[in-house]
Amino acid sequence: MDIAVIGSNMVDLITYITEMPKIGETLEAPDFEIGCGGKGANQAVAAAKLGAGVMMIGKVGEDMFADNTVNNLQRYGINTRFVETVPGVSSGVAPIFVDRDSFNRILIIKGANNHLLPADIDRAEQQLKQCRLIILQLEIPLASVYHAIDLGRKYHIPIILNPAPASRELDINYACQCDFFMPNETELEILTGMPVDSEENILRAGRTLLAKGLKNLIITMGHRGSMWLNANHVHRVKPVAVNAVDTSGAGDAFIGCFAHYLVKDGDVKQAMEYASAYAAYSVMGKGTQRSYPDTAQFHDFLATLSQE
Repeated sequence: MDIAVIGSNMVDLITYITEMPKIGETLEAPDFEIGCGGKGANQAVAAAKLGAGVMMIGKVGEDMFADNTVNNLQRYGINTRFVETVPGVSSGVAPIFVDRDSFNRILIIKGANNHLLPADIDRAEQQLKQCRLIILQLEIPLASVYHAIDLGRKYHIPIILNPAPASRELDINYACQCDFFMPNETELEILTGMPVDSEENILRAGRTLLAKGLKNLIITMGHRGSMWLNANHVHRVKPVAVNAVDTSGAGDAFIGCFAHYLVKDGDVKQAMEYASAYAAYSVMGKGTQRSYPDTAQFHDFLATLSQE
């Protein structure tokens, strides 16, 4: 198995709006969709769509969404042996509001994701130790994230930690044990308490985290592209300009694509270039996982970019 994703499954409840209602106000919205999401599942699907062998460790609730969530993962070839149902608990749900400029605002109800425990990770240890990369996020309990990091270190497996949603309770000492720490600029602002309104300020905030001992920091910056920092250098990747329809899940698309190419080729800079293009493709369609291209679609997109 190439990649193990230990993380969340969510049901995306996506409302497309022209404006947010004021307190006590009711407004009509033009469109609504239900989709499979969750940062963990999104990243797993992105990598799997590109051809990576992916296993998922996660939870679903005892409700109408559970079977659809598991079947969706399996449809993309993801090993779901360790995606388990939590009795008497709802699945994770993410109400998402997408405005006319394609920007999104997201609420999450973790539900069953809060029940992914260190013991669940231990049950998958024999399979996990054969993986070439572990991806983690923060929509599961921090204790489980830390336990997964310990297990990854035990077997010398590279780890990507996506600190999303950002939590100031995250133990930086555990973050420093990961090979790649990958926040977006908003998460960077929350984690550092510093402004991120320009590339210079993003760089300054990023360096405060590096000073604490992080190995590699990759910051996704939306329309500004992405930036890779470590103790030796700074590398910037320009964004790919497209007409955005819905930016939901673009960061997850970036991480899933980056993980696939990192495992495949080991070239960080090239993986970032591909990930930037992959995320750009994803924002041209509605939803999260459904907007991610498969290998053929992505290669066609790359071909069009090379002709510009």
